[in-house]
Amino acid sequence: MAARDPRDEPEMVLKPLGTLKQAGGETKSSSGSVIDFDGLSRPTMGTRARLGESAEEGAHRLAKIRDAVRTILECVGEDPDRPGLVDTPERYAKAMMFLTAGYGQNVRDVVNKAIFHESHNEMVIVRGIDIFSVCEHHLLPFAGKIHVGYVPWQAVIGISKLPRLAQLFSRRLQIQERLTKDVANAIMAVLQPQGVAVVMEANHLCMAMRGVEKSTASTITSCMLGCFETNERTRNEFLALVGVVGKS
Repeated sequence: MAARDPRDEPEMVLKPLGTLKQAGGETKSSSGSVIDFDGLSRPTMGTRARLGESAEEGAHRLAKIRDAVRTILECVGEDPDRPGLVDTPERYAKAMMFLTAGYGQNVRDVVNKAIFHESHNEMVIVRGIDIFSVCEHHLLPFAGKIHVGYVPWQAVIGISKLPRLAQLFSRRLQIQERLTKDVANAIMAVLQPQGVAVVMEANHLCMAMRGVEKSTASTITSCMLGCFETNERTRNEFLALVGVVGKS
């Protein structure tokens, strides 16, 4: 087994308020989910390898993708050496590495030290965050908007960190349900607020271009933690503010 990246080791400086419940370098959220401090909710050998890889290792990874794409082009009946396709394997490999850049990032580096002592205890919302991700089932894109809210407890997080956390998890192979929970659980783990709410609405090309071929259908997912889960009034206030309640 590869050695853990130094960034995997939890440090109390990430969340100076309260006591984190730790188990083997992991944090348990209030919902019972286990969140690794590097933000990998499902760590594997592959994701560990990509964290902190050298330039040489990155180039080797790119070459493997490029060769695989060339094989795919041949298998669908194309000539990968014709002018329109000769550079496609390289372009696709670079694009795929960009679209999955979240495997080379972690929650600690994204949050950095942007957690501040603050007595504000009313809801904080960042809504309409554009999200682009790749469905792990068919490797086709899905895109939409995500709305993130939390009720602080003794601390707030820099508001730009909420879109950055959403982007980190979206730039991995995902399903919308898990992406929604990944964002909510990460915020709950690092900030320990009174509650976190995340709602996402997206359109999936795997449903529009193939299968049922319903191009106008959208999918809405939500994850409510803490006071958003237990308090109906708080939950409804969030849904109304982000425009979900009463939306036709």
